[in-house]
Amino acid sequence: MLALLGLVTILVLLVTIMTNKLSPLVALILVPLAAALIGGFGLESAGFMVAGIKKIAPVASMFVFAIVFFGILSDAGMMDPIIDRVLKTVGMKPSRITLGTAILALIVHLDGSGAVTFLVTIPAMLPLYDRLKMRRVVLAAIAAMAAGTANMLPWGGPTLRAAASLNVPVTDVFNPMIGVWIVGLVSVLALAYFLGLREEKRLGVSGELSDVDHTEVHVRELSDEEKELRRPKLFWLNILLTIAVLGAMISGLIPAAVSFMLGTVFALLLNYPNPDSQKKRIDAHAKAALMMASILFAAGAFTGIMRESGMLKAMAETAANFVPADFATHMPAMVGILSMPFSLLFDPDSYYFGVMPVIAHVYETFGGNPIAIGQASILGQMTTGFPVSPLTASTFLLIGLTGVPLGEHQRFTIPLVFAISVIMTIAAVVFGIFPI
Repeated sequence: MLALLGLVTILVLLVTIMTNKLSPLVALILVPLAAALIGGFGLESAGFMVAGIKKIAPVASMFVFAIVFFGILSDAGMMDPIIDRVLKTVGMKPSRITLGTAILALIVHLDGSGAVTFLVTIPAMLPLYDRLKMRRVVLAAIAAMAAGTANMLPWGGPTLRAAASLNVPVTDVFNPMIGVWIVGLVSVLALAYFLGLREEKRLGVSGELSDVDHTEVHVRELSDEEKELRRPKLFWLNILLTIAVLGAMISGLIPAAVSFMLGTVFALLLNYPNPDSQKKRIDAHAKAALMMASILFAAGAFTGIMRESGMLKAMAETAANFVPADFATHMPAMVGILSMPFSLLFDPDSYYFGVMPVIAHVYETFGGNPIAIGQASILGQMTTGFPVSPLTASTFLLIGLTGVPLGEHQRFTIPLVFAISVIMTIAAVVFGIFPI
């Protein structure tokens, strides 16, 4: 009975979210609560929700302060010298431009926002692509590869959701995957360079590069509002602050939430000591922070009901009966390979709070570590897969900025991002993170 009730709950959750019948926030609260009441748990359901919310609180608070922290540093112009250096270095050589595009997108995605990454990277690089008659679909693909792979960061949405769903610290999911992530980043750079060489060959044959001054440097223009917020003299102090915050978090010396809380405080005091300026900077980034935090807390209520009621355990035990024991060992690797295509089928909330917990519990039933399923999931599900998924707004922002039709973007980019997910899955096996 509990297994059937849990299955129906997840199916209803998936349908209501993916068909836009309910927003993720409403669905994550209303659907499991209705299921718990139907299951006869009554007022106990409120206790289940509170238990889940308590477990999710550290992850949600980390995400809120991470958004504000990186937003403040971006406002202060910490990225500007890096962006200008990239533009100066690439000049007018296609292979350097594509490599510079990847590097720029990887750096900008430090704040974990795909929208910000595309809003900075595409306008900065698009004039170069148009000037040399390089294909815009190449620009879109490289930005997608870089932002998608970088989205594995511990304050990125997928990794946060995986940790929240499994009720473990985010560092438990991400830290063992650092080597795999680096392999993914190297793959992005290699593919970007390859695409650049291919563009050079194409343009060389057509004669488009014959009249180009390769020493010319593209200059980026800032608005008056952006200039007013910049603090160029504090660049190195902001860099040191970022290194200190990330180092403390990844090392486990300070809990992730506390690291970003303190980082936000020091970033405000350092760059905007005036209280009114501090309030404006917080207000500027509060919408994005509140939106994600509310979904995470709603997800806490959902997972609390599913776990405390026993529905999740019952589903896992039932599903385990249909999984061959010999196959169970390969589950993380299989999830890793399928993780990128999952982005085309499931939005992140449906997958990480509906589908992934069941897979993780099935794997745990066979003696595996459920964290491995979370780690396999972040190799593609709304990481490499988010910039090609029609289920994310960022995909449409990317194709809108580049002017590339969705179908063309998907045909060109999906094989590339899928290849990166497969490469990282193989790396996870080689490094001994996934059994095989």
